[in-house]
Amino acid sequence: MTEGAEPKPARVVVADDQTVVREGIVMLLGLLPGIEVVGAARDGEEAVELVAELAPDVVLMDLRMPRCDGVEATRRIRAEHPGTQVVVLTTFADDESLFPALKAGARGYLTKDAGGDEIVRAVRSVLSGDAGLSPSIQRRLLERLSDPEPSQPVAAEVPDGLTAREVEVLALIAEGLSNQEIARTLHVSTATVKTHINNLFAKTGIKDRAQAVRYAYAKGLVPPPIGGIT
Repeated sequence: MTEGAEPKPARVVVADDQTVVREGIVMLLGLLPGIEVVGAARDGEEAVELVAELAPDVVLMDLRMPRCDGVEATRRIRAEHPGTQVVVLTTFADDESLFPALKAGARGYLTKDAGGDEIVRAVRSVLSGDAGLSPSIQRRLLERLSDPEPSQPVAAEVPDGLTAREVEVLALIAEGLSNQEIARTLHVSTATVKTHINNLFAKTGIKDRAQAVRYAYAKGLVPPPIGGIT
């Protein structure tokens, strides 16, 4: 590149299952300097196919998508096409979205309230070998590093293969919280809470919330109420 010449535009694929959101992101990127949108995918499976076909520099990857979610698509892209970087662009900034995506190989992570300048910086950062993280995500990582232990202790032996997060959800059910209240407490979406509840019900054979409360008490995951279980 000659001195003073503009840098070559970053070739970008957008992956998002919501048509309106996907088209809006593509339109926004078309207005940004230094970015050329070369393809748009409706899910993770299509994103992997487009990367194989188009060899873009960067994929802007949503996380919650059908067929193949963003984490799995990121893992496959980084394994099969290491020349393509992944920047997550999602609504979710909770630990259960952030850390799996970074472990899968994403070099950037932005939430969908990011502005155009922030997206351009993230794309340029990952192409130069740096991380493209929004300020809020950087703070979340620092908080996690400074306090790596979960805020709520989990039993040493968790029954029925429940995860630590599923135990947290179960304990909050036992406290009488609704799905919406659990979501606010854990800083996740209600859809994520429903997924955890479905998983823990399947693992334990629980059929409803009343059985969940009894199970939590019986397994010692939460202290029983004064006077015992009625």
